Amino acid sequence: MSRRPQPWIIRATHWANVVLLGTMAGSGLRILVAYPFLGPRGEDYAWYPLQGVNAPAALQIGGWLAGARHWHFAFAWLFTANALVYAAYLFASGEWRRRLFFPRRDARNALETVLHDLRLRKEPPASVGLYNGMQRLTYTGVLAVAPLLVLSGLAIYKPVQLPRLTALLGGYDFARAIHLLVLAALALFTVVHVVQVILHPRSFVDMTTGGRDRPEPEGSP
Repeated sequence: MSRRPQPWIIRATHWANVVLLGTMAGSGLRILVAYPFLGPRGEDYAWYPLQGVNAPAALQIGGWLAGARHWHFAFAWLFTANALVYAAYLFASGEWRRRLFFPRRDARNALETVLHDLRLRKEPPASVGLYNGMQRLTYTGVLAVAPLLVLSGLAIYKPVQLPRLTALLGGYDFARAIHLLVLAALALFTVVHVVQVILHPRSFVDMTTGGRDRPEPEGSP
């Protein structure tokens, strides 16, 4: 049995995320400009090295604070809806079996992939289906932090209406720090992801066209 490596729903939600996350990141940075500090007003977070530093204007979206908030919250709901469609398909279709990280199947391959990429191992790791172990680990990590992005965003958007959520995340200021740190982690992932796509352009073709039919990969881990 064969199938295309990238089903159309996976491709549609992936490219939608490019627009949604890009818009949310740009508008979020514009919101940050209104008060580019972490911690309570007048108090610094000693661990945060960028107190008072603004993002370049070219990366900001919204023009001013209120405009940026409109963009940010509108696209946040679209991002959430897109994520729910993706998650529902991922589990209903069984795609989770070949995309998510399972230590027993993927841990060794992930380590071998890193060693090979660092030129510490000559032999490339054995194939483990659609993705290698490190790709699955990164893929799963992104999916794991995405809910934290949404929850921390809700906590700082409605701290009065959602006091328990805000308290669960350590309070308003800590939730704001979490939100910014998750954005930074996703930005780092995006840079690495783009570099990997440049090095392996076939993945771009597959994510755009669906790719050619390939043998069905292994089943449940």
